[in-house]
Amino acid sequence: MSADENRNEQVDEELNEAAEAAAEDQTDAEAEKKGAGSEVEALQAKVAEYQEQMLRSQAEMQNVRRRSEIDVEKAHKFALEKFVKELLPVADSLEKAVESTEGHEEAGEVVANIREGVEMTLTLFMNSLKKFNVKQLDPVGEPFDPQQHEAMSMVSAPDAEPNSVVVVVQKGYTLNDRLVRPAMVVIAKAENGPKVDEQA
Repeated sequence: MSADENRNEQVDEELNEAAEAAAEDQTDAEAEKKGAGSEVEALQAKVAEYQEQMLRSQAEMQNVRRRSEIDVEKAHKFALEKFVKELLPVADSLEKAVESTEGHEEAGEVVANIREGVEMTLTLFMNSLKKFNVKQLDPVGEPFDPQQHEAMSMVSAPDAEPNSVVVVVQKGYTLNDRLVRPAMVVIAKAENGPKVDEQA
């Protein structure tokens, strides 16, 4: 072989080695890209997962805040319920005192003065209850409502509608439209209706 041929072979070998080295570098770069690409995808998936967890946490915190606001509102609104229940017998007693003096006008000035004093006290007491959204249920003549009335008995009342309240034994009360005590009532029964065993 001549020197030119040797040189050509050497150049060819160097070119082949350079091409092989370039190909190896390229495959290494592609492998690194693939590795980096999968790493980037994994990181993006984690970021998306963390964002979703954060949104869920924020929504849960808003729900907790809303629920606690509603609970506080209800606590403010109905905090007086036990106190009102304790005061209701006082109202009942004052009403019974006024009722007991009815028909005794001839008994004298003392009874009239006592009645007037009790009526004024009862009016003052009921106005005080109204300031705190306590309302009295006096359902005479209204249809029976099991949500607000407690039936004590049924009686024949030809001039009243069937299932309407004829007599109120004890008045009911609501606090902010929530029942504190149902009204105890006597109901008119239908004349033609089936007989109900009232002893049961």
